[in-house]
Amino acid sequence: MDHPKLVPELVCSDLQRSLAFYTGVLGFTIAFQREGERFAYLEREGAELMLQEPGERIFVAGDLRQPYGRGLNLQIEVSDVDQLHEAVIAAGAPIYLPMEEKWYRRDRDLLGNRQFIMQDRDGYLLRFFEALGSRRA
Repeated sequence: MDHPKLVPELVCSDLQRSLAFYTGVLGFTIAFQREGERFAYLEREGAELMLQEPGERIFVAGDLRQPYGRGLNLQIEVSDVDQLHEAVIAAGAPIYLPMEEKWYRRDRDLLGNRQFIMQDRDGYLLRFFEALGSRRA
């Protein structure tokens, strides 16, 4: 089984609340979890991340204060960004950046994204996007 070379682990204040949101609203599935360690490994369309509620063993480099997600913006590609956007709005999650079409320069090309950014309850910014293709700059 192949695994990505980078999988972020997000500290969350309430694992069950986060799991309900990430699976029920954002469409992730639980690949596995260690309930005694308050840990879950999630997947959605090839994007993988881990959720960990603080406990006996946790890796943090400073004081653990809310919001945990300060300075972190995760980009996650999905197959239907409009449907996910509607689900996030219906759940009342804070929208940090409204839906937009944005073209980013890469060398002589422009890469298009239809995207929005939402903020989860622990302060993590999640940028969901659907690729629009590329064109010459």
